[in-house]
Amino acid sequence: MKLANMVGDRFKERPANCLIDSHALMVRGGYIKNVANGIYSQYPAMKRISRKIEAIIREEMDKLDGQEVMFPVVLPGSLWDESGRYESVGSELLRFNDRTGSKMVLGMTHEEAAVQLVREYANSYAKFPFMIYQIQTKFRDEARPRAGLIRVREFTMKDAYSFHTSQEDLEQYYEKQYKAYSRIFARCGIPEVAVVASDSGMMGGSVSHEYMLLTPAGEDSIATCPECGYSANVEAAPAIFDVENDMPLADLELVETPGTGTIEELCEFLKIDAKHTAKAVVYQRNADDSFVVAFIRGDLDINETKLTNAVGCDIHPADIVDDSVLTAGFIGPVGISDKVTVLFDKSLEGIDYLVTGANKTDYHYKGFNVARDCDNPEYVDVAKITEGGICPKCGKHSIELSRGIEVGNIFQLGTKYSKSMGFTYTDENGKEQYPIMGCYGIGVGRMAASICEVRHDDWGPIWPITIAPWQVHLCCLRSDDAAAKAKADEIYDALQKKGIEVIYDDRKVRPGAMFADADLLGVPVRVVVSPRNLEQNAVEISTRDKSIDKEMVPVENTLDRVDEIIAQLTEQINSKVE
Repeated sequence: MKLANMVGDRFKERPANCLIDSHALMVRGGYIKNVANGIYSQYPAMKRISRKIEAIIREEMDKLDGQEVMFPVVLPGSLWDESGRYESVGSELLRFNDRTGSKMVLGMTHEEAAVQLVREYANSYAKFPFMIYQIQTKFRDEARPRAGLIRVREFTMKDAYSFHTSQEDLEQYYEKQYKAYSRIFARCGIPEVAVVASDSGMMGGSVSHEYMLLTPAGEDSIATCPECGYSANVEAAPAIFDVENDMPLADLELVETPGTGTIEELCEFLKIDAKHTAKAVVYQRNADDSFVVAFIRGDLDINETKLTNAVGCDIHPADIVDDSVLTAGFIGPVGISDKVTVLFDKSLEGIDYLVTGANKTDYHYKGFNVARDCDNPEYVDVAKITEGGICPKCGKHSIELSRGIEVGNIFQLGTKYSKSMGFTYTDENGKEQYPIMGCYGIGVGRMAASICEVRHDDWGPIWPITIAPWQVHLCCLRSDDAAAKAKADEIYDALQKKGIEVIYDDRKVRPGAMFADADLLGVPVRVVVSPRNLEQNAVEISTRDKSIDKEMVPVENTLDRVDEIIAQLTEQINSKVE
């Protein structure tokens, strides 16, 4: 490919709407173009990267006896009615009616389609186990798409679905997928991806893991313990706290607390620490706007995902109006309306003395004790885990929090979809059983963008050799010089005949502009032909990662040296693959 003919421009200025480096570089480098909010077209360079990532994924899935299939992007709403997700999934699922008035959806995930594909085929235990997968376009109507390809509405994803006749068989296969995912990320040049326990969310199931690429640009928070190796998404990490019992048990006392509608104001007024208060955090169910009040220790924060799971439906932060059953700023569990769902976070369990709202403006209760003053309180974990918190595995105050991008996930779904969709098989005893499912996903575009986020410098991406759009970037300086142009053309033809992927820049542009474009394309090996180099019968070879900096190589050795460098870079990647 000649750069002069390649569709897509490159430019110097950072776009104003690009909040993270990978987004800016992929726009500047001619990889992607915005079509609509969270929807992008891919230029040739990006498509080549995507194709290589897909090839690695296919190889690893095929090694696990995966069979590639293809599901529709547009699915009938009736399939999602069968699973119950047509109503339970929120506005991220794009619903519409076709010309006949039938309910349709754009597939954001394809569990229903996978079950529909095989439920007549897999009617006997002799057909199991098996795994099917696809690499397909999906649409998720994200409320806040951002960060280029890292959070989008339309995306390409590999999703795989395995079917089993026993939990033991699923667990054995899940372990194979677990290891295959680590190989995929290592082969793509990011072996440092961390595996963390995760929340199953709308997917369902009891066991799930996420593959996190740690970077400050990540949207997910990860809790890790350097003492024992524990790791989990904060949405799935149990929040464990010491019982703060340094105030003695006392009678419940109503006290006037004017102008103390916040925890900070209350603590200042009563001269107490926030850890001695029971804070009310209020949400409403999306379905009917009924109130859910979670009481939590005043110095802690609610984890909304945990609360959603505890309530069992989608919720949103409450809008408390004047005629509400709640008294904003002074909400407490004693005397609260029976129209409200009340939950107590585990951080309040065992504490003898707390201050909490009295459900009356400008009044609070002192001496509140959950176990004594509330009937059969149920404690649930809805708090955010904190830096320096107690590790759920080793019990030490060693939790560290960091940011990461989720580049893959795997789930043990159980029988959630087979049961709801009436998928059964006959076992060896002639009894009908529900297949047990696993689900395994990787976002192709998100992975490419994530790699760019952690593999770049100030001038552009540094693509790993295994997924780079080309292996070699050939630059002809002074293409108006006949000898230089002839030699560069000769090297270009020889590289192509040898099967080496090469992008060739023979434009009549300044060296600075040519090298700036080369940096933005991030190709691993760069070969520079110029009149000055040819005076020494040499070409200049370097690598984008600076491991080789301006090495002068005799012209006749160019191909051999390029071959050696490609092999070295590839071996560096493969040495990290377990």
